[in-house]
Formats: sequence, structure tokens, C-alpha cells
Amino acid sequence: MTPPPAPTMAAHSNAVHGGRRRHVLLFPLPYQGHINPMFRLAGLLHAHGFAITVFHTHFNAPDTARHPDYRFVPVPDGSPVPVAIEDAVAQILELGVACESAFRDRLASVLDEYSRDDVACLVADTHLLPIFEVAARLSVPTLALRTGSAACCASFLAYPMLFEKGYLPVQESQRDMPVVDLPPYRVRDLPVIGEDDGGLVRELLSRAMTAVKTSSGLILNTFDALERREQDGLRRDLAVPVFDIGPLHKLSPAVDSSLLLPDRSCLEWLDAFPPESVLYVSFGSVACMSPRDLVETAWGIAGSDVPFLWVVRPGMVRGSADDHRLPEGFEAAMRKRGMVVAWAPQEEVLRHRAVGGFWTHCGWNSTLESVCEGVPMLCRPYFGDQMGNARYVEHVWRVGLEVGGDLERGRVEAAIRRLMTDEEGAEMRARACELKKAAAECTGEGGSSRLAIDKLITHLTSL
Repeated sequence: MTPPPAPTMAAHSNAVHGGRRRHVLLFPLPYQGHINPMFRLAGLLHAHGFAITVFHTHFNAPDTARHPDYRFVPVPDGSPVPVAIEDAVAQILELGVACESAFRDRLASVLDEYSRDDVACLVADTHLLPIFEVAARLSVPTLALRTGSAACCASFLAYPMLFEKGYLPVQESQRDMPVVDLPPYRVRDLPVIGEDDGGLVRELLSRAMTAVKTSSGLILNTFDALERREQDGLRRDLAVPVFDIGPLHKLSPAVDSSLLLPDRSCLEWLDAFPPESVLYVSFGSVACMSPRDLVETAWGIAGSDVPFLWVVRPGMVRGSADDHRLPEGFEAAMRKRGMVVAWAPQEEVLRHRAVGGFWTHCGWNSTLESVCEGVPMLCRPYFGDQMGNARYVEHVWRVGLEVGGDLERGRVEAAIRRLMTDEEGAEMRARACELKKAAAECTGEGGSSRLAIDKLITHLTSL
């Protein structure tokens, strides 16, 4: 891992006011893919001398014992329960509203305790617009954290135009049509969740962009060499400063913010395999597949004859009472060349010399982590920004290929072999290694991400 930037004396002094450390307040959206980058940001700011206070919902609450240097303030949220991904948009919208009143009281209390001058700002997830509005009413400056790519953020900004020009709602006959105003996207790559006609999704994205535009700046977990054109577009279209300080997991001290307990025995298991020989398979913390897709995936992996490490987490299979049950005979077919775990320490797995490919849902965190380790990808996107990320992986960066359509074991076998054993996969791996070098340069001394962090710290101390 690239060492985190060493804070300068000036950085520490800027984080101090009246002899006391200034506070940065944080409020993450309570889903794994949003919690991880927020806690990485917390570590980065704490290393630069800021005190950290984390507001959080009871839903997916963090384990405070893992973060002894931070203060945690729980905010009642109406006690939501996990829902199907098709209902996640409604849940996110409801979550912000449910937290608003309690957050106002808790923020006011914290301001009274710290004094307003000691609070530098509140950093909140862009999907929590009511939190931004409460902070504005209490005169607390805000910064917006977008946990997706710069390209995804640009697509959010373009949503009104996409409706005006008829790209949305998505029509089946137009799914492969290029979005001329938003290359390289096709209509099928636009951020859509479930079968919503655009009403709730449109509301969610509109609120996210309102949060960005009314904040004091936008923080992105990306880096210049990966998305220079997209970031230039955001700087052109937004009236707030944009800080591309990623990849955060390479710039921030290590942090344990996983909602699931990883099985670390898989790292020792990987030690027995030659370099770049193992396929790592994980579809993230939220995406779900059908029982049929599980069966076809299992036999496709088995039939490929490629060693594999597969994450089959609780709740990954829709409508299954026993979602850990793999097909009868699958374990025997693995012949000790495969391992199945409920969760894995993903960053360490991708860094392991034995891993030569990653079959992923293409969430942004997973995509960035794979890029930064030079690991090419098989892409199976499910919802939200994952389709757009997969498009960039295959079409722009050319470090992977999509496994689209209905899953069928023969097609799965062929895709795995293309990535892991064919010349095509070797070429993708070479390009992925070039992106890995570019990420290292951006996060190295004098790199673009390090300079962006310096600008962010200066901006924070000016608020």
C-alpha cells in the first residue's frame, strides 16, 4: 500500500484554532460502499490534524470500538430494515427525512459543546440532502462526498437532459443506443435501479446534485489519470471546487469499516498458488442473484478449470431459504482448486500475487481497488452506477470484459478463460498494470491526488 501522505506542520497548525483541534463532522450514507470511503476520508483528515466526529444512523451503525480516536453521535432513523435493491431508492429518500429532526437537535448540541468556530465543516454523503439543509440552517459549512466516479457524477448532472432528449425512461428498443451527449455511455449504461420509471430515481439524483451545488465543495474518490476528461467537465459545469483525492484507500491509513466479518484464512490459502493464477469472485455487499444464476455461475467456474476464491455472502441469493447452498457435487468438482467464503478482506486479496483476475459487480470501490492493483476484470453489473463503471472498464480503459445477458455455464467458462488464460486477458492485464502505475504516480509525492489533498486542507481551514 502507498504510504499515506505525511502531514506537514503547516497542515497540523491549520487544523488548530485557539489552541484546540478543529473538528470535521461526517455523516455517511449507511451502506457498505458509502461507509468505506467516508471512513477513509476520516482517516486522511485525522492524519492532517483534525478531530473527527461521526454522525451515524442506527441502521448499519459502525462498530465504534474499531475507531477509538473518533467521537460517534447516533441519530435515530426510524429503524429501517434491509430491503430489496428495487426498494433501496425509496429507503434512501426516507432515511434522510427520518433523520432530519433528530440530526438538527444533535448537531445543535455538538455546536454548543465545541463552539461554532472550532467546527471546520460537515462532510456528508450527497444522497442525504436533508442533512445538508439542516447544516445550512445552523450556519455550518458543508462539503459533499460523492462515493462514485466522476463519470457517474456527470451522468447525475445530465439527468434532466437525458429525459428531455428521450434517453430516459429506458425503452427496451433503445438500450444499445449511444448517449451522444454523454460518451461513452449507451442507454443501458445509465444509472437506473430496479424497474422504476424514473420518478424516484430522478428525485434521488436531483437531490444529490442539489446537495453538491449548495455545498462548499465536492470531494471525489478518483484520480486524474483515470478520469481527467470527466473531472474537467465537472469543473466546467459546477460552481463549486472539485477535489479529486482518490484512490482514498491508497492515501488514507488502513481502517476496518466492514459490516461483515472477513474470512482471513483465504489469504493463506492463496499462498499456495502461482502468480496471477487465481480468479477472485465477489459481487459486493448488496447485489443479489437468482438461484438459477448461482447454479450457472458455480458450474461455469468449476468448468473453467481456473483456481478461484468466491465470496458467497449471506443474502446474496434472492428468494432462497438457504442461500449458502451451492449445487450438489460442486464441492467435489472444485478438487481443492477453489475456496468459498462468506466475506473476504478484498483489498488484501486483490494485492495478493496469486490473484490474476476479478469477477466483480463493478461497484466503484471494487473497480478502483482492482485498477490500483493491476487486476483485470470480468464485469457483471446489477444496478445504479455499476453499468457505467463496467462500460469504462471494457470500452475506455480496456482492462476487462462484461459478462452480460443471461448467465449460462458455457458462456461463464468461456469468459473466465478469456480473462485468465487467453492472450486477450494478458493484454488486459498489461493495460491494468499501466493504470496501476498511473495510480501510484498520482498518489506519490507531488502527484495530482496529493496536491488535491493539500488544496482540500487549505479549503477546509478557510471555511
